[in-house]
Amino acid sequence: MTGRTAVDGELVGAEARLMLDARYGHFTAMQVRDRRVRGLDRHFERLEGASRELFGAELDRAAVLASIRAVLGGGVRDAGVRVNVVEHGGRPRVVAAAYPPHPPLSGPLHVKPVVYQRYLPHIKQAFGFQQAHIVRLAAREGFDEALLTTEDGLISEGAITNLGGFADGRLVWPDAPMLRGITMSLLQDLDVPQEQRPVKVADLTGFDLVFLCNSWGVMPVGRVDGVPLRQDAGLLARLVEHYESVPADPVD
Repeated sequence: MTGRTAVDGELVGAEARLMLDARYGHFTAMQVRDRRVRGLDRHFERLEGASRELFGAELDRAAVLASIRAVLGGGVRDAGVRVNVVEHGGRPRVVAAAYPPHPPLSGPLHVKPVVYQRYLPHIKQAFGFQQAHIVRLAAREGFDEALLTTEDGLISEGAITNLGGFADGRLVWPDAPMLRGITMSLLQDLDVPQEQRPVKVADLTGFDLVFLCNSWGVMPVGRVDGVPLRQDAGLLARLVEHYESVPADPVD
């Protein structure tokens, strides 16, 4: 007999088998508050672009919204939701999952540079073993997050975040191959001078503020590999205020 799947000795159904077999795809992660999501259209745009690139197919937005509503159910107002688009049976399938809501990590954070560059970094890839492994190793050493760098210290992004910072009155983003996160894109709407330029780990000590951002929010960095960084509380407050003022879109 073939086609059966067991987990810890117990047979499971076709849904679990789908996730075992679906090893190719992409995803987006969002925080739902009061059944609303900041930058919901940007999440759709991310999923649509990746679906065209990976599958040569258009994404069904209605299927994505239906999946989000299904995992929230009728009574859940706040949650973390991950929407995967994976290939199974020769076609893309939308698979969503809900988790407890995740607030920003309490800062200031301590980050570890790790030499690693992702393949197709502009795609938020499903089943990211390498990044999960990097984060676990960093956590074992007492770090909150890892910074992905080249051999000579050029920063691209965090393992699960984007990095930004203020220097000389400008909001600076690394000019490197990376995933342009949804929260990063929302912060780029802030009305301050901004630029993208190469940023090395050694440059961070010259910044007035270094922060990480993802769907959890904006999180200040206090140390990089044990070296303390400046933290301008006023700049951080301005970033957080801008992010929290972004109107959220309903999922219903």
